Amino acid sequence: MTLVTPTLHTARLRLRPFADADAAPLYALHSNTDVMRYWDSPPWTDPARAERFLTTCRTMADEDAGVRVAIERASDGAFVGWCTLTGWNPEYRSASMGYILNEAMWGHGYATEAAHAVLRWGFDTLDLNRVQAEADTRNVASARVLEKMGFVHEGTLREDCVVNGEVSDSWVFGLIRREWRP
Repeated sequence: MTLVTPTLHTARLRLRPFADADAAPLYALHSNTDVMRYWDSPPWTDPARAERFLTTCRTMADEDAGVRVAIERASDGAFVGWCTLTGWNPEYRSASMGYILNEAMWGHGYATEAAHAVLRWGFDTLDLNRVQAEADTRNVASARVLEKMGFVHEGTLREDCVVNGEVSDSWVFGLIRREWRP
């Protein structure tokens, strides 16, 4: 199977392939220190990073490694963030999920709504059996999003990230197809 980045619709969101016009909002998102606080890389300081990110998104799908979709609000087209399935392994029917949202979009249920749509696509289209996700142990809000979707906390990776000199642990979550509640 060849991966094609989908366009997905929910009640409030549109998830779509990235476009060149997304470079500016991507840079704004990834250069925000609050947004990147629990991320495994420091905030961006070079706007050219957004262009490289867009190239990586296209390459990921071209190489059948995963997909990353831009999330926009359906009502006004506002850039919300992005969601991804990476490390797709068709033999093991597995992938890893990730997402990141603009700070102004936090607390509105957009992460759960977007991730749910991507999971549905992954289970239905890619025939996934397992999806894994990780969250910094200090990022309780992200852990809640995963648990709302049925992910189970499977363990802790101790001191697995060092960003800006700060060591952090990550929780590992897993969702198995038979436990998925669409």
